[in-house]
Parts: sequence; C-alpha cells; structure tokens
Amino acid sequence: MRIAYFNANLKAGQDGVTRVVYKMIEGALERNHEAIAITSTLPESWQQTIPMFKVPSVVIPMHKEYRIALPGYQSFAKILQNFQPDILHINSPCTLGFGAAKYAQHFQIPVVATYHTHFPTYPRYFNLTKLEDLTWRISRRLYNNVDRTFVPTKPILDELVKHDIFRLQYLPNGVDTGLFTPERRSETWRSRFGKGNKSIVLFVSRLVWEKDLRVLAEAYQRLKEKRNDFEMVIVGDGHARAQFEQMMPGAHFLGYQTGVTLAESFASADIFAFPSTTETFGLVTLEAMASGLTPVAAKMGGAIEIIEEGSSGLFAKPLDGADMAQKVEWLLDHPQYLRTMKEQAHRRAQQYRWESILKQLFDNYEDVLQEIKRRRQMVTAA
Repeated sequence: MRIAYFNANLKAGQDGVTRVVYKMIEGALERNHEAIAITSTLPESWQQTIPMFKVPSVVIPMHKEYRIALPGYQSFAKILQNFQPDILHINSPCTLGFGAAKYAQHFQIPVVATYHTHFPTYPRYFNLTKLEDLTWRISRRLYNNVDRTFVPTKPILDELVKHDIFRLQYLPNGVDTGLFTPERRSETWRSRFGKGNKSIVLFVSRLVWEKDLRVLAEAYQRLKEKRNDFEMVIVGDGHARAQFEQMMPGAHFLGYQTGVTLAESFASADIFAFPSTTETFGLVTLEAMASGLTPVAAKMGGAIEIIEEGSSGLFAKPLDGADMAQKVEWLLDHPQYLRTMKEQAHRRAQQYRWESILKQLFDNYEDVLQEIKRRRQMVTAA
C-alpha cells in the first residue's frame, strides 16, 4: 500500500498531533508499506526514512511557530502523480488538508482524515465567538468530503455527530510506553527545584491561550496563597509565554522539550495539572499517566474517556481555577491516594499501547479501500 500523509507541521515533537503522525509513518514502514509526507514545515533534522516534501506556505500571525500552506493542490500534485498513492491521510484541517481532499476528489483517490484538533472551540479565545458557527461549517465541508474520519475519543465523536459530520470511526491515539515510563524518574531533575520533599506539579503544553492558561494561573495563585509545599514546573513554549510567566510568579519554565528530555520531566513530577477544554484526545495527559503521574484535568473532551475519575486521576470543573486548585490540594494532602492513583494511571495508560492502535489504523485503511472498490463495482454494474 502507498500512503501519503498530510500534516501542516512535521517538526519532530512540536505537539501531540505531530507525535501521532510520526507514529503512523513508523507503523507504515514496519508493515512494509510505502509512504511520503507533505507538510508546510519540515523537521530541522531527521533520518530520512521516508520522503518529506515542503509546500509553499506563510506564517500564521498569532502562532509564528506554525505555517499555513498556500491554497490548492498544485504545489504537491506532481509529487502525488509520481508517487501514485493508494490512499491519502489528512491530519490538518487547514488549507493543506483541503487541498488534499480536493485532489482526492478530482483524481478519485481514497482519502481519510483524523480529527486531531477541535478548532470550533478556538474562536472564543480570541473574542470571536460569532465565528464558531463558521468554523463548524468549514469543518463539515472538509470531513464530510473524505471517505472516513477517525475520531480519538467518543465524547468528541458524539459532538461531531450532533454537528452533522458523518462517516466517523472511533480510533484512539496511542502512547509510547517505551519512552514515557516511571523508570525515567530522576532525583537530579527534582533537585533543580529546591531541597526537601516538595511535590512537583507539572504542566506540559504549547503556551497558547486556547489551552486555558488563565485557569491554570488562577489555580496556581490560589494554591500559593495557602501553601509552599509544592513547586510548579511548566514545559512548553508559545506566543503566550511572556504574559503567562508574569501570571505564574515562582513557577519554573523549562521551555520546549521533546524525546527523552520530555519523558524525564514527566516521570520526575508527581501531579499533572491540565485545564484545557479544547482537547480531542489529550495526548500529554496520557503521556503523563504512562510516566506515573496522577492527572487533574478539566472534565471535558478527550479527558473524560482517558481518566477514570477517582481511580486513575481527578476531574476539575471546566474553566474553574478554584476547583482545579481544590483537586490538586486534595492530592497534596492525601499522599497515600496520590501514590495509588499514580499506579492506576500507569496501568490505565498501558491500554493505549501503539501496537494495537496501529493495527486498527491499517485495518481501517484496507477496509476503506475495499469499500470504495465495492462501490465502484456497483456503479459499473449499474
């Protein structure tokens, strides 16, 4: 099988979506499929196991670390004509994704997509709530024009159904349990943030407002007013970092991390606080759990499916900094429950190993190809 993957960004480790796309590519190679990747942003350096092609693009003003492809498919049409893909896989609901869908329709090539990013929720973070309906219309236009859309959690799938998006397939993302493991816990790492037995609360994310940074800042400030037996560590970068740092006095900002460095940060903390309400899956939450952390996450979106409340983590009310502070504080005050939940979280994450997830993905590819073959035979017979 020849597969062409589309994602706006292929900078290794940039975000959860990119990490998932790389796993898909690895899965294709392990199964002896041929693959290429088309993107607006190539990795800075990589072992070129598959051909990667960069298309013309422009910087996104509000997110300068990301680029958006120029509209249409002319920039990659010749690449696909030479490669002759059996199926296209879209991972970005942007101009690149639309271009791929249009190419697939024009040349009658099977095309699937993964619903990674819940863009209809983003306008509210820029005081543009009137654009939410438009964003849903754009989403319907893309996803209703592909042969199958993979959705990583059932709560998000149900929401898409309510917004009249069809041909959906539940398919969760996986977690690299070899990279993210409690075995990477480092006392040297912990010693950087003070002596003693202080607990460490970790947040890992792109530092952008749509990750509900203000909610985390409120929770942190409330906790700091009452106690000093914990340290707050922030991993990530983004356009909101400077202002966010001002809102988090005393917190430790480590910047962008990836690979083993990121895995060590996960494993060496105790509690993972994640207030984002815009997650379709929340890969960082699962990576934290695989690393042996107890998550406290907003009860919305993908977290609802990943976390078993009271067993492998706690939920906070969405957009409620006071409630998030209360849940983190409860864990700090009950170390025995914190330890038990860490163990349960680690066990829960093992259910999302990539091996089984990738098998489902490639079985779906085959199913889509067979379905379209049957459909074309019926049209020919008629």
